[in-house]
This record gives sequence, structure tokens and C-alpha cells, in this order.
Amino acid sequence: MIFFRLIKEGFLFAVNSIIVNKLRTFLSLFGITIGIFAIISVFTVLDWMEKSIKDSIASLGDDVLYVQKFPWSFDPNIAWWDIISWPAISLDDYEAILRNSTKSEAAAFSVIFNRNLKHRDNAVNDAYIWGVTEGFEDIRSFEISRGRYFSPYELIGGQRVCVIGAVTAETMFEDTDPIGKSLTISDKKTRVIGVFKKEGQGGISDSGMDEMTVIPVNYAKRIVNLRNPFINSNLMLKAREDIAVQELGDEVTMVLRAARRLQPDEENNFSINRASLLTQGFESVFAGINIGGWIIGGFSILVGGFGIANIMFVSVRERTHIIGIQMALGAKRAFILFQFLYESMLLSVVGGILGLLFILIGTGVVNYIWELNMHLTAANIFLGVLISAAIGVIAGYAPAYAASRMNPVDAIGFSF
Repeated sequence: MIFFRLIKEGFLFAVNSIIVNKLRTFLSLFGITIGIFAIISVFTVLDWMEKSIKDSIASLGDDVLYVQKFPWSFDPNIAWWDIISWPAISLDDYEAILRNSTKSEAAAFSVIFNRNLKHRDNAVNDAYIWGVTEGFEDIRSFEISRGRYFSPYELIGGQRVCVIGAVTAETMFEDTDPIGKSLTISDKKTRVIGVFKKEGQGGISDSGMDEMTVIPVNYAKRIVNLRNPFINSNLMLKAREDIAVQELGDEVTMVLRAARRLQPDEENNFSINRASLLTQGFESVFAGINIGGWIIGGFSILVGGFGIANIMFVSVRERTHIIGIQMALGAKRAFILFQFLYESMLLSVVGGILGLLFILIGTGVVNYIWELNMHLTAANIFLGVLISAAIGVIAGYAPAYAASRMNPVDAIGFSF
């Protein structure tokens, strides 16, 4: 009971001291608020970036293989100039897969290129155009918010139709419904039949389907040369449920080597990529960035801690006479110690909460302006409060210990 009474009275003394000394309280809060704001805002941005990138990678599908000219992770045993000389993925490769692959559930060929878009007075230069074949809708996850996706007849026949991203729809058609209207792609009028649901921006400024204009590959043939060795083309293959992705990759390798007539002693002149390669690469990147965030934020917290320690030493000096009276009346050294520790920790925690509040307001403003879907997580809130409390205890211990070791007689007789 005595212990809890000491805790209660020490806490009340600390609260009273904070209320009475408003300027000193403000200065103490200011330092730790900036420190917590700095370190937790860094972690909040990093968490948002990491989640956005991982969500973008997840949309690629972990059971999907991407056969491309360029690898997502480079092999040091393969020279860059050798990769440059490789042929681009072609429709012939796609047809070979369709004929010979038994382990794939779906396969699609796609090509991405840039062309100008125009609708009346609205225009977009170098817009992203994505030519696709059948099977694309079975591999790439997306939703249609208005209109519909291509029919098999439109895909095979290369009809002049397109499905556009939400941002492209807003830019080109503003507040009007784009369905059924014409969009000019490289001087070719194309009818809009659908609009993709908005996906939002990712951590690396990836807007996904939002700025894409998707057309049938057989229509894309009339706009771009698919036999250009530097064209950005790829094959997408989804493994059957009972087939491991690695097993599908081995089969695809054999099929393409045969289709390209590669000799047994020749290296593959294509790359087989999958989403897990990107995830592994980003994990090491974010581990390094997190360390950097701790270092940057740590300096801010250190400055705030020194500020609290300095203010607490001043507080002890101002209240030396009162400390002497308390001890003369029977106050234990533990009571004096807890009294100043409470004050230091309370100052630090309140300052940390204010820093978290500023981050909460900041993320709300950012989300409202740029629609980034950035949030202050519960884990970061807990981390901010925990760091604040720890800094308060560490920074306030030396002044509190000095106060608790004072001689009552000397303290009562102390004067400035």
C-alpha cells in the first residue's frame, strides 16, 4: 500500500510541476515531439512503400511466370551485351507454348509501347499502350468498373477496341462516360468498351492499370512492329493447380529452346522471371532503409532526450528547497526519485503523442490530396509511445537520482 501511495503522490507532484511550469513544459515537449515525428514519420512512409510494392508484386501472381528478354535479377555470368543481342519474345514463342505446354493453365502474350492518345481537345503524349492476347484476363488480376472486357472475337480479329485505365478515362473524357466513344491511338480511331477500376499509386509511383490503354495484340500489329528486337514484349504463364511453378519453368525452358533451335551447348537467350525474385530483392533494400531510418530518427530522438535531461536538471535545481522540506518531513529517497522520473517520462510521452498526432494529421492531408492510402499503423503508434517513455526514463534518471541523494539539511538551506 505504501509503495502504491508513493507512486500516486509522485505522479501527482509531477503533473502539478508540469502544469505550473508551462514554458519549461513546452520547451521539453517541443524537442521530443520533433524527434518522435521524425522517426515515426520515416517508418510510416517506409511501411506504406513496402506494402504498396508488395501489393503490386502480389498482383503479378506468385504462380505466374513472365518470360522476357531481360531478367529481373541479373546473372553475373551473363554479359550485358549478350542480353542486348537476344531476340525479343515473339508471337512465335507464344504459339509454341500453346502447342507444346501441358503444365500451364493459361498463357498470354503481351507487348507494351508508347503512343499518343487524343480525344477532341484532350491529348496524352507517350501514353502506355498494352497489346494482349487471349488468356490475359486469366492471369493478370484487374476489375472493370464500367463497360466490359474484350470478347474472343475482338481479340482474335484485332478489332479497334480498347479498355482504358481510370486515370486515362479522367484525363481524356473528364466527367463524361467514355463507353462507346472514340479514342485516337496513333491516328487510328479506337472505340472504348471498358474502364478498369482504379488501383491507386504504389510506393514506386506505379499506377498499375490506371494509366494503361489495353488493346488486342492483333490490333497492336498495325501500330507497332512486333518483330523489333528491342520491343517490350513478354509471355505470361500460369501454372496448373497441381503443378509447381519451378516445374512449369523447366517445361517452358525446354519448349522455347526447341522453338528457337538452340544447341545443347548454347545458353538460353530468354529470361524466366517470377514475382518472388522481386520480393527477395526488395526485402534486402527495405532492411537497409529501415536501418537508415533508425539512424536518422535516432539523432532526432537523442537531441530531444538531451533537451529533457537539461530541463530536468533545471527543475531539480529550482525545487531543491522543496526537496529538502519533503525529505525532512519523512519523504523517502525513492519518492523523490519517482517524482522526477514521472515528470520526465510524462513530458516525453506527451511530446511523443503530439508527434504521433502531427503524423496522423499529415497522413490524412497526403491521402486527401494524392490518394496514397498511407496510414499510421498501430505498431508505429505503440513504437512511438514506447520510445518516448524509454527516452523519458533514460533522460530523467540522472537528474532524479541526483535529487534523491541530496542531504535534507543542505537542500533546505539552499538558495540561488
